[in-house]
Amino acid sequence: MTEPGTHRSRSATTFAPAPGAAPLWRMVLAQSSMELRVLLRNGEQLLLTMVIPVLLLVGFSVTGLLDLGAAAPVDFLTPGIIALAVMSTAFTGQAISTGFERRYGVLKRLGATPLSRFGLLAAKTLAVLAVQTLQVVVICSVAFGLGWAPTAGVVGVGYAAVLVLLATAAFSSLALLMAGTLRAEATLAAANLVYVVLLGLGGVVFPVERFPEFLRPALEGLPITALASGLRAVLAEGAAPPLLPLLVLALWTAAGAALASRLFRWE
Repeated sequence: MTEPGTHRSRSATTFAPAPGAAPLWRMVLAQSSMELRVLLRNGEQLLLTMVIPVLLLVGFSVTGLLDLGAAAPVDFLTPGIIALAVMSTAFTGQAISTGFERRYGVLKRLGATPLSRFGLLAAKTLAVLAVQTLQVVVICSVAFGLGWAPTAGVVGVGYAAVLVLLATAAFSSLALLMAGTLRAEATLAAANLVYVVLLGLGGVVFPVERFPEFLRPALEGLPITALASGLRAVLAEGAAPPLLPLLVLALWTAAGAALASRLFRWE
């Protein structure tokens, strides 16, 4: 039907809505973009993820507090500090922020959207990976300024990247498991406690070989120890990429993701 005096059809300008959820990849990218902005605007998390690792790297490299014999402290420390940075972003910071998002009802509102638990985990992991890229650039730049001389070739760098990806997935899963099951205050306390304990026991600053022998198997099974030892093997020692750290991180990733998907509560 047309109006008198015009040849323009109403049907040509009719809006036809197409309700339905956006594709999963688009929802994940939108959520990860929001997560990244929140991470970068949080001063406390930047202190945890950027300032503390750099201070530890510089402090133990230039003061002589770490006795490694003839080895340069910065060569030993840099892989461990990278591992600490990965954990601080993927686990500690993410557990705390997600715990308070859950307390304030942010996750409840997300739960009313088509975004699934898997989509939320994927979005948070992507945002964490973006922050970790910046962390690695900053830490490596400081380490090079302190005389760091990595020994890894192309294969070693590729192995290190796979280790970081696996560790990020493992820590992110464990962070969401903690934040999705505990109260926000309990998550805050537990996440900081885990950070301090693993900083001391995870082979970040002190070699695992210095701990009592009966503790070593348990310490070597920790995700941060696997990440630090794997990075140190290829970056500091020039060894062939070991398989054990990959296996340990893969098991933590599988277990953490399965438990987080099953037990995570939106409110």
